Amino acid sequence: MQRRTFIQALGATPMVGGWAHAANWPERPLTFICPWPAGGTADATMRALCGAASKVLGQPIAVDNRAGAAGMLGLKAMASAKADGYTIGQIPISVTRFAQLGSVAIDPFKDLTYLARTSAQTFGIAVRVESPWQTLRDLVNDAKSRPGKINYGTSGIGGATHVGMEEFALVAGISLNHIPYKGGAPALQDLMGGQIDALADSSSWAPHVQSGRLRLLATWGATRTQAFPQVPTLRDAGFDVVVDAPNGVGAPKGIDPAIEIKLREAFRVATLSAEFAAACARIDAPVVYLDGPAYEKYVAETYRKETVLIDKLKLKELLAKG
Repeated sequence: MQRRTFIQALGATPMVGGWAHAANWPERPLTFICPWPAGGTADATMRALCGAASKVLGQPIAVDNRAGAAGMLGLKAMASAKADGYTIGQIPISVTRFAQLGSVAIDPFKDLTYLARTSAQTFGIAVRVESPWQTLRDLVNDAKSRPGKINYGTSGIGGATHVGMEEFALVAGISLNHIPYKGGAPALQDLMGGQIDALADSSSWAPHVQSGRLRLLATWGATRTQAFPQVPTLRDAGFDVVVDAPNGVGAPKGIDPAIEIKLREAFRVATLSAEFAAACARIDAPVVYLDGPAYEKYVAETYRKETVLIDKLKLKELLAKG
């Protein structure tokens, strides 16, 4: 009854081949492509999400980490897979930016099926506890006296953390030296090892801030986080920048509508599960569920906003410089 009510609420379109075609689907394990390295914050939450979704589908979901190109390498692999529902994956919202920059051959509206928006990210700027910067203003003042000398790491060129830091630097009137990595985990490792001065990432720093090894200078959301209420947002610190990049789950374009509905239902249940909520809580990431069609509308709105941001931050020039 619950399944029937959900399907009726979706206003399901006529099925190609009918329900009979997908009645027994899935008959084997699924593959979920996570476009980030194993051990990072996105990997941890996606594994929890897949664990919850597999219980609904009745088949295991194996996570396949395909890191690189700020999440676009894995996304391209997922979009290019056979549209049978057995290969799905995370959709970084930055596809709306990279598609326009021409750095990934994906059309967000022609190549992807949107299943669910899942959780937002808590971004922040972290430094080692030995750093001389006690506040974000300290970092800004130092950067003004030494233009381009302060290194910061992110998960890749053109990603949300890179663009967010450059937007912050633009507002602050400073110049920083960007060091791109193939994900947040290796960038965090180099921060801990002293190879970079600061890290812009989505809360991979959280346990190390809590243990006292790192200092969190600012978070990037519209409000302070529950886990670190004493840490100012960029706006609190005097810089009018907000970066919140919710991600979601998708599949290649063209999957059977009956299979799409099964996947949407599975990830609706998974996103609202206690298992996923606990994984998100560990990294202070809010759950922001949207069903597939509403998620696609959100992506379209973000695409329009990115068009303006690309021009404002001269992102094409930044990518050309590498």
